[in-house]
Formats: sequence, structure tokens, C-alpha cells
Amino acid sequence: MNEHQRRDFLKAVGAGAVLPNLLAAGNADTQPARHRIKIGQIGVGHAHASKLSVYRASADYEVVGIVEPDAALRKQAQSREVYRGLRWMSQKQLLGTPGLQAVLVETRVGDLLRTAEACVNARKHVHIDKPAGQSLPQFRRILAAATKQKLLVQMGYMFRYNPAVVLLRDFLRQGWLGEVFEVHAVMSKVVDPAGRRRLADFRGGMMFELGCHILDLVIGVLGRPREVTAFAQHASRLDDQLTDNMLAVLSYPRATATVRSSAMEVEGVQRRHLVVCGTEGTFHIQPLDNPSARVALSRARGRYKSGYQDIRFPRYHRYVDDAADMARIIRGEKTSDFSSAHDLTVQEALLRSCNLPINT
Repeated sequence: MNEHQRRDFLKAVGAGAVLPNLLAAGNADTQPARHRIKIGQIGVGHAHASKLSVYRASADYEVVGIVEPDAALRKQAQSREVYRGLRWMSQKQLLGTPGLQAVLVETRVGDLLRTAEACVNARKHVHIDKPAGQSLPQFRRILAAATKQKLLVQMGYMFRYNPAVVLLRDFLRQGWLGEVFEVHAVMSKVVDPAGRRRLADFRGGMMFELGCHILDLVIGVLGRPREVTAFAQHASRLDDQLTDNMLAVLSYPRATATVRSSAMEVEGVQRRHLVVCGTEGTFHIQPLDNPSARVALSRARGRYKSGYQDIRFPRYHRYVDDAADMARIIRGEKTSDFSSAHDLTVQEALLRSCNLPINT
């Protein structure tokens, strides 16, 4: 892991990624009113499209409209509470809305990059849900265009602002784990037959669908891997051709990492985990979705004792801190904690972990 990549990851440390929200809430009566950021959403076909509810509930945003060109998806979405009362419009209408600053790209995965590129070309900040499509050259082009225009591209990996992950970054920043030599990450669940058929449309299988979230974390800890070795299986007896049992091994000069994802693990959500082992300590987060951590230290560090200890966190609500951080970046109050170089490294590692080409 080079120093540039390590700095990118460790910028979002400690209370810095979470505490501003708490302070802002506590001082709401003394803060001057700030303008609400006009934002819209393109697509309802992504599995996480309902995150729009977070933006509708936020005092930072004004949701001005939503786009879904597929008539069947639009009809289905119009009956859902998260979209109720919103103005439905065309993509051209949304991107032409006066004062629009940002767009949530929540299309089907196959349309994510095409849609995101149109938004960046229209000079809008974008939140792109995961993963960043299947074309690394196109994603690189989008990131370059956004950088040139000083626009934010925020990826929708859902554990970046997880309080346990934030604390892990703080431990790494302070060197409390020593030199990291081993990382393990697992993200699995049981996918029903209908869901399996949909996911089988993408050759990347479960690593592409779920593994991307934890691969983002692994790259954050260790940086760009020297080598990625992928193991892919169709292990189920269902004849749907979904690559449903996947493992990637990432090699580094002084470390290794494993990333696993499957579509068949009973109660897999409870066993989703990230383990980081260093020469001075181990940090084990499990489960990831509503996190707790078990930490071992070679000696006392700050308020943490030597040996093993359990750390509890407040209940984590996905996307709230993503939305708040995006608002601060758009307003110029801070820079992004996740560089375009990091996002590009994650995407390249993901494609390699899925045995997918990186040059098309």
C-alpha cells in the first residue's frame, strides 16, 4: 500500500466521519439556515433505490424529481411510499432543472455508467450505486471528467460510514494495529430463485453483486493489490448458471487478503465480517450491518486495554452519513475522503475478482 493510497483511506477517521452529524443536530437552533441542495434521482431499478427516503428526510436536500423510463418499473414504483408525491419527469427535464446540483444514479446495474456519464457531462455531482458497471475504461473516463469539472463522484458502497469501520480507520491512522499482514472479509446471504435468475445476467456473480462492498473496505486498508486470484463456482443444484460461491485472494508484498461472497449461506447477514490482523493487534467487525467489534491489542492504547475486548456501537442506519457527507462536500466544507484513484482501484480489483476483462 503506497503512502498516497493510505492517506486517502485514513482521511475519514475517528469521529470525523460521524461526529459532525451529531454536533450539527445538537446545535441546530444556533446554526444559520443553509440552502437546501437540489437533487434528483434517475432510476428505480437498483436494489438500493429506496435510499431516496434518506434524502427526502434530510434538511440538507430538496428532492426535485425522479426519472424512470421503463413504464413497468415506474408504475410499480409510483405505489411505494418512498416515491409518493414526487414529480416524475424525463432525464432531459431533470438535468435541465434550474439549480439542480446532484443526481442519485439508481438504475439497473447495466445502465449505471451510461447514466452517470450523462449527469457528469451535464455538470452535476453524482452518487453512483454499486458496482461501477462492467467497463473500467468508461468508469475511468467518468472520473476524469468529474475531476476536471470539480464534481463529486460518490460511490454507494454501504459500509464506508459504518461506525465500526470509522473506528477501524482511527486505529489504523494511529498505528495501533501495527503492520497489517492479513485481512479477511465475507459478505453472503441466501438469494431466492427469482433473485438468482436476475443476478445470473451478470457474469461477475455474487462477487459483483455483494463482494464489491467489502472489497472497497479491503482496498481501503491495504491499497492496490499486486495480484488478484479469483475462484468462482456454481455450487447450487439450481440450473440458473449464477456464479454463487466466490473467493478472491489479494496478494501484497507483506500481506494477503481474502474476500468471499455466496448466495447460499443461511443467516449469512449475521456472519458478514471484516477482520484486520496487524503485528500489534486485531480488529474483528461482525456483523457488518449492525456492527459490533472484538479487538485485541498487544498493549493498552488510549482508552482501550491490552488483550481482547468487545466494542458496541449505536444502531447504524445506512446512507444517512453518506448523504450528510455528500452535502458537506458539495457545499465546499470538506473534500472527499475517497479519491477517484481509490474508486478506480476498487473497480479494477472487483473485475479481476470476478474474472472479468478490465480493458473493455
